[in-house]
Amino acid sequence: MAEEVVLCNAKLSGNLTPSLLAVAFLASFGSSMLYGYNLAVVNSPAEYIKDFYNRTIVGRNGTGLDEEALTLMYSLTVSVFAIGGLVGSLMVGTLVTKFGRKGTLVNSTVLVFLAGALMGFSRTCASLEMVIIGRFVTGIHSGISLSVVPMYLGEIAPKNVRGFLGLIPSIFICIGVFSAQILGLHELLGKEEHWPLFLSLVVGPTLIQLMLLPWFPESPRYLLIEKRNVHATITALKWYRAKCNIQSEIEEMQEEQRSLSSVNTVSVFGLLLDKSVRWQVISIIVINMGMQLSGIDAIWFYTNAIFENAGIPRPQIQYTTVGTGAIEVIAGLIGGFTIERLGRRPLMIGGFSFMGICCAGITLSLILQAHVPFMRYISVGCVIGIIAGFCIGPAGVPFLITAELFKQSHRPAAYTVAGSLNWISNFTVGFVFPFLQMSAGAFCYLVFCGICSAVAAYVFFIIPETRNKTFMEISQMFASKESVFSRQRLGSVGQLKLKKMNGYGTLDNASIKGEEGERTGDK
Repeated sequence: MAEEVVLCNAKLSGNLTPSLLAVAFLASFGSSMLYGYNLAVVNSPAEYIKDFYNRTIVGRNGTGLDEEALTLMYSLTVSVFAIGGLVGSLMVGTLVTKFGRKGTLVNSTVLVFLAGALMGFSRTCASLEMVIIGRFVTGIHSGISLSVVPMYLGEIAPKNVRGFLGLIPSIFICIGVFSAQILGLHELLGKEEHWPLFLSLVVGPTLIQLMLLPWFPESPRYLLIEKRNVHATITALKWYRAKCNIQSEIEEMQEEQRSLSSVNTVSVFGLLLDKSVRWQVISIIVINMGMQLSGIDAIWFYTNAIFENAGIPRPQIQYTTVGTGAIEVIAGLIGGFTIERLGRRPLMIGGFSFMGICCAGITLSLILQAHVPFMRYISVGCVIGIIAGFCIGPAGVPFLITAELFKQSHRPAAYTVAGSLNWISNFTVGFVFPFLQMSAGAFCYLVFCGICSAVAAYVFFIIPETRNKTFMEISQMFASKESVFSRQRLGSVGQLKLKKMNGYGTLDNASIKGEEGERTGDK
């Protein structure tokens, strides 16, 4: 067996095998797609759900709810999904350590079946609470899967296709949104009698995942570094790599294992106090918060209003919204197929920058559209531009980067931090934006423009390019960055300066040696 391992062509280790593609599609189809589906599924049947709530209250109390109370109940139904997501994200570190990456995805499917049953039978049982609890439970599942799927795929992928596999979940999120928009058309499930079925369809993809995913191996890195099971690691690598040189990958994992002071999973508190990963932690905080604070949720919330102001007939708006969903999927595919050629940094910098420009464009068009009718169509173009810019890079790369910036012991805690901030920021935008819009009017989009510009600048100056690099190499790049800042604080201003090398923002080793040699000579 060892001879087979060593003699295989190392070049093939970077190829996409059927097993890799199958597990990426399966994990994303039964988990990530449901997140996108649940984001959009409540839009189409909103009036039907409100009517169900009102009739249920009338049946219990003899009197219905006023419009304000009804809107509050529906808002709770929508926002409780984000609260569940926050709860789920806080559980990630514990779950992936105990059950593994694949094991967590398989075990968490019970949440989807529970939620589907609650929402599917809510009308039969005349219980509005079942809808709200069902949305909360689906949020918990989404909070778990949104972190675990990129972690799992990032650990099983060869380094030179890790970016492509890492963006597959974001592509399926877009497909989930698009599927909900299609199925929500009046000609399909967008009718009053179908809304419980519409909400509970999430059980279908999850059932397929539950039937097939257990047959695939666990993450090789988890098996070797945390479970110390070399035989299972070799079996898993041979499954995912087919005929290839897995010896070099095992050696790289063992090198990472030796570099860890302990193979025990670091807690969130320990992660935040660990100065050796300070810049990695700051980076995931910035990009994950920036992903939600970019205003993408606010744009989705006001898409129909912007389209209506542009003169699109109300009956046609649902089809126009479906068109934006199709653009979202196309943009996600473009990002997935270009990330290994362009890298992570260009997709994030370009995506956030383009979103910032389009946010400024919406402000300008909303101010001028009363005087210049053509500006209405500019606002529609800016909405589409924001959605496209988001899906090309900011929608998926932050989850991928979170996996790449940390070693095995720190990765679960990093995903807990990133996921929690993601959901908190999501909820904050949904809660604050209506008040911001009322107080600032069209200028509220300039806030999102500033956030997008700031995140793009941070990525440009701080985050290195991680394409085609091992986890150890990435950690060393950040270690050199920390070394530079430490030297700058301790030394004189002219002793050592931060240099930008190959777009990484890290110090060239030759420069360090050269300057150290100069100081030695001076002595």
